[in-house]
Amino acid sequence: MSAALIGPAMSARADDGPSYGDGRRGIFLPFLNAPRPGDAVTKSPRLGLSFGGEPRPVLVDTGSTGIVVSAARIPDNESLPSEPGRLTYSSSGRIMVGRWVRVPVSIVGRDGASVVTQPIRVLAVDRIDCTARARSCTPEAAPAHVAMMGIGFGREDDSQTQSTPDTNPLLNAEPPGTGSVRRGYVLTRRGVHVGLTRANTRGRYRFVKLDPHPHVPGDWLGVPVCITVDGREPAACGRGLLDTGVTGMFLTLPPSQVADSLRADAGDHAVLRPGTRLGFQFGDAAGYAIDVGDRAAPLAPERIVLNTVRPQPFVNTGLHVLNGFDVLYDADRGYYGFRARDAQSASDDP
Repeated sequence: MSAALIGPAMSARADDGPSYGDGRRGIFLPFLNAPRPGDAVTKSPRLGLSFGGEPRPVLVDTGSTGIVVSAARIPDNESLPSEPGRLTYSSSGRIMVGRWVRVPVSIVGRDGASVVTQPIRVLAVDRIDCTARARSCTPEAAPAHVAMMGIGFGREDDSQTQSTPDTNPLLNAEPPGTGSVRRGYVLTRRGVHVGLTRANTRGRYRFVKLDPHPHVPGDWLGVPVCITVDGREPAACGRGLLDTGVTGMFLTLPPSQVADSLRADAGDHAVLRPGTRLGFQFGDAAGYAIDVGDRAAPLAPERIVLNTVRPQPFVNTGLHVLNGFDVLYDADRGYYGFRARDAQSASDDP
């Protein structure tokens, strides 16, 4: 059976989420590597990034917060006031070490549309270190290839303590128009809408209310999710991360939830058996299911990395979830929205 969308547990009413009828300031930035209309997204999206010169590609990552680039990409970075900085990508084990500098940034889409941020902190990377159990990491001094634009939220507890909302470029952008900016964005397969407006939030969104971060004012914890394995109840409920920075899935479940669905791989590691049915329900807003091993399904990840040691259920879905949903992040009021895509619903157009 292929991956499938699951309807919400109850019907969402018009007042289940916020209204953006007064939003006027926004801009659509098509990804540089956007798939053709109708094609599935299979690679992490990219936009152009400029610190005053010619824009250069940068990966758009909802699994981290803050712009992280090779120091050489920032003109005269040595002369800018700075403070020590570091950011760890838990999916790979790479530790970016450098200096936080404050600069305005231009973000550019494939069609030349662009938006400028207020001066924000950017991590100018001088070297790459690796965690003790890194999955994919090589230490490197003065790396020239680092280019990541983190637009996620609630990432401080995952070795990103310095990645607070003030480093998120999309929350500090100045889109065209008059009036105040409704801080947030809408992600589709083909681009990102910066700033929430009446026009770019149209359609049948269903919302999940986020929990405030207990230690970081103005930030929110990850999206609530309940996970089932082969339909067994009760589901394991925890947090979810819809991560455009990876093509695989990282799944944490208690041993009791997966005990009847495991086998040993070639390295004698416990993995989920092919054909195991995984279901993911995000509150009353959205849900979908995949079959382990069915990589041809649009919402299915390239691989699944299973963890049964950590106590809190968790899923990093990877980027393929964008093949089933457009997603909305409201940074001011703490909502996450899903708009299921089908032949008659959400469009990738601005």
